[in-house]
Amino acid sequence: MRVTRLLVRHEVRVLVSLLLWVARRTHGTKGGRAFGYARGQGAVMAGFAFVCVVETVAMSVLLRDFPTVHAVFLFLDVYGVVVVVGLHASSVVRPHVLEQGSLRIRRYVHVDLRVPLERIASVRRELRMTHERADGELDVEVGSRTTVTLELIEPVTHVTFLGRRRRVRVVRFHADDADGLVRALGRARV
Repeated sequence: MRVTRLLVRHEVRVLVSLLLWVARRTHGTKGGRAFGYARGQGAVMAGFAFVCVVETVAMSVLLRDFPTVHAVFLFLDVYGVVVVVGLHASSVVRPHVLEQGSLRIRRYVHVDLRVPLERIASVRRELRMTHERADGELDVEVGSRTTVTLELIEPVTHVTFLGRRRRVRVVRFHADDADGLVRALGRARV
């Protein structure tokens, strides 16, 4: 039941993000400075949505003589398109946020990590295209790359999509304006 609840919560958050995107609003950015990360993945998400639309049309043609099966597949295919667009919308409306005293690192509706500024030992602009999983490290990739690396004085707790807790001391993530984010973090930590 717990996993089902988490999946339903995920779907609701994706759909809410889609509504926020249509309304041109953001989530959780009041009182802070937002730094986007969606620009690096827009073309890929548009490609996924296009492939889903092509599949929807193809399945409609193939299943036109089977109305019940056609209706089920049409619903699933349209919902798939909505989810793909909703995931992109969630990356637009849920940017990273530099708040008073913390940096909120996000990706879609899957990652939402708050890092207190006093725990940051160093921050640097670092482009990485390959990431190997390691204990104590979190890579929040966009388009298989990260552009900012945070090293922490003491670990923070990251809660995974299914609720598992991990302690991390190094956080790598992507920001469209990585240089601006690094400068803003430098000023905020002083």
